[in-house]
Amino acid sequence: MAPVPLYQAKAEFFRMLGHPVRIRVLELLQNGPMPVRDLLAAIEVEPSNLSQQLAVLRRSGIVTATRDGATVVYQLAGGDVADLMRAARRILTEMLAGQNELLEELREAEASA
Repeated sequence: MAPVPLYQAKAEFFRMLGHPVRIRVLELLQNGPMPVRDLLAAIEVEPSNLSQQLAVLRRSGIVTATRDGATVVYQLAGGDVADLMRAARRILTEMLAGQNELLEELREAEASA
């Protein structure tokens, strides 16, 4: 079997990230490890949904889980994920700022028409 091209591997990586619950989990874990009960309280989804999304993140190797008695604690597998989340926030902020500027230009053009 031929190796997967890097661009295809990247596309699959971003597709794996493409779920709101998974993104929220990664955002929350930027602040440090969290038990599942705290993730559940912060995200407010059905436990089965959170469990399913955590399993996807765990299988991908982006988060790790450790058991402390009856409590399962999740954490980011590495600092690069937190860097990626911060970069995404910066990119979105720049995109939205650009959209606001365009909206303002459109409003000014409409007012002077």
